[in-house]
Amino acid sequence: MASKKYTGLFGLLCLLASGSFAQIGGSYDVQDSSVIPSKRLPQHSEFMANNYPFPAKPRNQWEIGIKGGLGTIAGDVRSRLGFGAGLHVRKALGYVFSLRGELGFMSTKGLNFQPSSNYSKNSAWDPYFGSNSPVFYNYKTNIYDASIQGVFTLNNIRFHRAKSGFNVYAFLGIGGTVYDVKVDALDGNGNPYTAGFTTVYNNYVANGFQYKDRKDIRKDLKDVLDGKYETEGEEDKSQPKLFGESFKPMFNFGAGVQFKLSKKLSLAIEDKVTVPKTDLLDGQQWQDNGPLAATAQSRDFDTYNFLSVGLNLSVGGKSTEPLWWLNPLDYAYNEINKPRHMKLPKPVLDDADGDGVTDQFDNEPNTPAGAPVDAHGVSRDTDGDGVPDYKDKELITPTQCQPVDADGVGKCPPPACCDELNRRLDSFDLVKKGCGIGELPSVNFKGKSITLSNDAKALLSSAAQQIKANPNCKIAVVGYCSTNKSEQQLSWDRVNAVINYLVEKEGISSDRFIFKYGETGGECTTVDLRDGTGEEGPNTVPAPHPNLRRRG
Repeated sequence: MASKKYTGLFGLLCLLASGSFAQIGGSYDVQDSSVIPSKRLPQHSEFMANNYPFPAKPRNQWEIGIKGGLGTIAGDVRSRLGFGAGLHVRKALGYVFSLRGELGFMSTKGLNFQPSSNYSKNSAWDPYFGSNSPVFYNYKTNIYDASIQGVFTLNNIRFHRAKSGFNVYAFLGIGGTVYDVKVDALDGNGNPYTAGFTTVYNNYVANGFQYKDRKDIRKDLKDVLDGKYETEGEEDKSQPKLFGESFKPMFNFGAGVQFKLSKKLSLAIEDKVTVPKTDLLDGQQWQDNGPLAATAQSRDFDTYNFLSVGLNLSVGGKSTEPLWWLNPLDYAYNEINKPRHMKLPKPVLDDADGDGVTDQFDNEPNTPAGAPVDAHGVSRDTDGDGVPDYKDKELITPTQCQPVDADGVGKCPPPACCDELNRRLDSFDLVKKGCGIGELPSVNFKGKSITLSNDAKALLSSAAQQIKANPNCKIAVVGYCSTNKSEQQLSWDRVNAVINYLVEKEGISSDRFIFKYGETGGECTTVDLRDGTGEEGPNTVPAPHPNLRRRG
């Protein structure tokens, strides 16, 4: 029954913990000197100077814990579930090993459901019961213990995750146990339970040395016993006393799992087995071979078990969290992934031509020695004349002096000052004398149309030959009428139609035309072409009223 209760409680707590607690927190910064104790600062300095490869171990927090739970004794008398509590202080000495000092208390009871009669060696029962009178062994034991334990963390060195929100550990310790055992042998009047035990025994015999239901014998014994536990249990006279009670050295061992609630708090579920050097935790060192057996055998030592749930608090300023929560591989993996401290060797990459640009980036892998190159390893050509600098005898050749010969030397033309002066004089003469293109035709449009008729196109084709034959002449294209917006737009559209035809169909450059519309002194249906040399004006003009433009 006790085993089922332990299993159920442990399973429930594990289920709650696994669903409630996630990974919390991170590692510490190995370069942070504030968490390094003074005695390890020399190592930290050597590490920071890259003279020593291992970072100094940081100062880490203490853990204080309190716990409560259920306890039983494994001895010669059947144990019942008791309760217990504990208090501990724990300090990590490394990432795996830590020391824990613990104080514990447990109170538990026991009761045999089978009668016994071989109590002649037991000083707690023998003075009160006659020969062969049946007794039902029982006890109540209060246990106080103190121990120092080595705790081994089993899962914080992780190769594939930084850390986890839970911690599995095992421990082994030594210490001492003080225990006080009492038995319930007398009723409220100080008389032995001889009659009561005999009645229960007779019922036991009547049922063939077994009750049909254990509840029946419990009920019968409950009616007999008053639960006062007034009689001192059997003691080993040779063992020492502490605070007036029996004392024995002991060792303990166990395992637990710890769940992180925050950087300061954690929850622990733990099972501890304690083995003191005594067989009298239950007040009986002789175990019967059967009901009312004449002989008995001794067990070596009694043990007690404590299953607990505890709350732990980490304390300490300017310290990392306890080391059992940290993964010692964090620093190495983080440094490999993103170096901050380690000294990286200068990479040596192949450079066949020795121009300073590695082969995988060199677009000209056979540059002659000493030739200056650009970032892609290509021979530099400062003046862009097609001759690389290492061959160029004229390193900076003006653009107007190019192309150049094989040595990069260009041939510069004579100064352009005189040519420019002559050009300006010629232009002045043209303005003064006219360009000599002669008369040019006028184009007529019908009604409100802006479309060129076939006759108009024939006139323009003829005029185009004149214009092409006189390349120095500017041509003014003039439309008339501007009394209203409609006339202005119509005049613009007709001038635009004439210029577009001469540019697109006859191939004359648009730069040679001067665009004039809305002029006075002519017919609204006429567009005149004339020598515009010496006149000023644009060759394109935006439509004055585009919303009024005609399409045909």
